[in-house]
Amino acid sequence: MSEEMEELGKQLHDDCVGQTGVDEAFITTVKDHKGFPDDEKFKCYLKCLMTEMAVVGDDGVIDVEAAVGILPDDIKDKAEPVMRKCGAKVGANPCDHVYLTHKCYYDTDPETYMIV
Repeated sequence: MSEEMEELGKQLHDDCVGQTGVDEAFITTVKDHKGFPDDEKFKCYLKCLMTEMAVVGDDGVIDVEAAVGILPDDIKDKAEPVMRKCGAKVGANPCDHVYLTHKCYYDTDPETYMIV
């Protein structure tokens, strides 16, 4: 990942942790490929990230084309098929929509899945 992308990721992370109050341990669990926590603040953290990257609609449902469009080149070949296979999931609320979609990404290919 480029230095610019890393800096953007850190800014998104810090902003969304501040907005949601998510426990950093949940994010670390995912980064370490040790699970995908079912926690309301973690769900809303994911929604915050996707909202900041402009890949969710007002209803909280992920726009698959927009999400594919922002993939870094170094993971696009692996991540795009997963994203298209999973599509956009719909749950009980906007945070749940994003969570269920990301859980599908993670469950399908945990080694390629990235989170900031």
